[in-house]
Amino acid sequence: MIATLVTLILLALLMTGMPLVFAMGAASAAYLYISDIDLGMLTQRMTASVDSFVILAIPLFYLAGELMNACQLTDRIVAMARAFVGHIHGGLAQVNIMASMIFAGMSGSATADTAALGSILIPAMKKEGYPAGFSAAVTVASAMIGPIIPPSIGMVIFGAVADVSIGRLLLAGIIPGVTIGIVQMIFTYFIARRRMFPRHPRSTLREAARATYHGGPALLFPAIVVGGIVSGVFTPTEAAAVAVLYGLILGLAIYRNVGPRKLWATVLQVTWGSVRVLVIISVASAFSWIMVREQVPQVIAGVLGTVTSQPVPILFIMVAFLLLVGLLMISSSAEIVLAPILVPVVVQFGIDPVHFGVLMVFTLIIGGGTPPVGVLLYIAQDIAKISFSQMVRAMLPFYVPLFAAIVILALFPQLSLWIPNMVFGVQGG
Repeated sequence: MIATLVTLILLALLMTGMPLVFAMGAASAAYLYISDIDLGMLTQRMTASVDSFVILAIPLFYLAGELMNACQLTDRIVAMARAFVGHIHGGLAQVNIMASMIFAGMSGSATADTAALGSILIPAMKKEGYPAGFSAAVTVASAMIGPIIPPSIGMVIFGAVADVSIGRLLLAGIIPGVTIGIVQMIFTYFIARRRMFPRHPRSTLREAARATYHGGPALLFPAIVVGGIVSGVFTPTEAAAVAVLYGLILGLAIYRNVGPRKLWATVLQVTWGSVRVLVIISVASAFSWIMVREQVPQVIAGVLGTVTSQPVPILFIMVAFLLLVGLLMISSSAEIVLAPILVPVVVQFGIDPVHFGVLMVFTLIIGGGTPPVGVLLYIAQDIAKISFSQMVRAMLPFYVPLFAAIVILALFPQLSLWIPNMVFGVQGG
C-alpha cells in the first residue's frame, strides 16, 4: 500500500532530524509523484485547510491570552486562589492548582501556565519550605489543565483539523478541566498531610471578597467566551475576537500597563507563534488527506475490530497509543497529524468525537510533562533551579492523579458531553 511507503518516508525523514513540517511536506509530495497526481494538489490542499473563518480563532485566542498575560493578572489570580484554598493542607500547592484552573481560562496553554505561575509560585513555595522538586512538579501537573478549560487552543486545533464543532469542544472542556483539578487537589491534600507541608490561615470573608474583586477580570475572560457561545450571541471565532477586545480594554484603558511597545511585542510574538501552527496545520492537512484517500482510518478500524468492538476498550487502546505519541511529539503537532485519521475510526465504534477530542488533547499534553520531549519539565526545572533528573523523580507521583483523571474521563463521557449536549442538543450544534 502506498500509504505505508509514505509513512516510512516520513519516519525516515524525521529520524534525520528534519523538522516535522518539512518531513510531512516531502512525504506528501512523494505520494503525489508516485501516484501520478499533479503536484499542484499539494498547495491546493494546504491553502484550503487554512483559508477558513474557523481557523482564525487560533491566532485570536493566542493574542487574547497574551494580552491578558501582558496585563499582569497573574499576581491577582494567585491572591484570589490563596484566599479560597490557601488554608487547605498543602497551602501554596493547592493555590498552585486552583490558580492554574483560573489561568487556564485566560491562556489556553500549558506552556504559558507553567512559565507565568511557576515564576511566582515555585520560588514562593520553596521559601515556605516546600521541596524544590515538589514545587516544580505540582506546577507542571496543574499546568496541564490549561489546554482543557476554555478558551482552549488545543480544542480549537482539534476541531479545525478533524471537522468537529469547536463550540461543542470548548464547552466540553469545562467539567473535565475542573475534574482534573479536583483530582490533583485531593492527591496533593494527602501528600501534604503526610509530609506536614505548611498551610495559610483561613481568609476572612472581607479578604476573600477583596481578592475576588481584584482578580475578577480574570474570571470574566472565560465567562465572555463561554457565555457568548452558549447564548448564541457569537461563534467561537467571534468569541476570540471579543476576547482580544476585552484584553485591549483592560491593558490600555483600565490597568494602563500595556503601552504601544509592549502591545507591539505581544503582537509580534503571537504572529510568529500563529504562523508556526498554521503552517503545520496546512501541511498536515495535506498529509491527512492522503491518509484518508488511502483509507487508512478504515484499515485501523478493521484491525481494532479484530481485537474488540466495544467502545471503552477502544478508547483505552487509543489513549495508550496517544501516550506513546506524546512522549515523542509536541502535543499540537500530534493533534494536527493524528486527529483527522483517528476521529473517523472512533466514530465507527460509536464514540462521540467531542468526547474523544477532550481525551486526545489531555492525553497528548501529558507528554509535555514526560521525558524525553517534556517541554513543561524543562521550564519548571529552570525556574526551580534543579537538575532534570530531580525534576523527573519529583514528577513521578503526579502521574497517578493524571492517569486517574484519564480513566475517569474515559469511563464517564457525560463529564465531557453534558454541557455541549444541553446547549446544542445531542446531535450537534
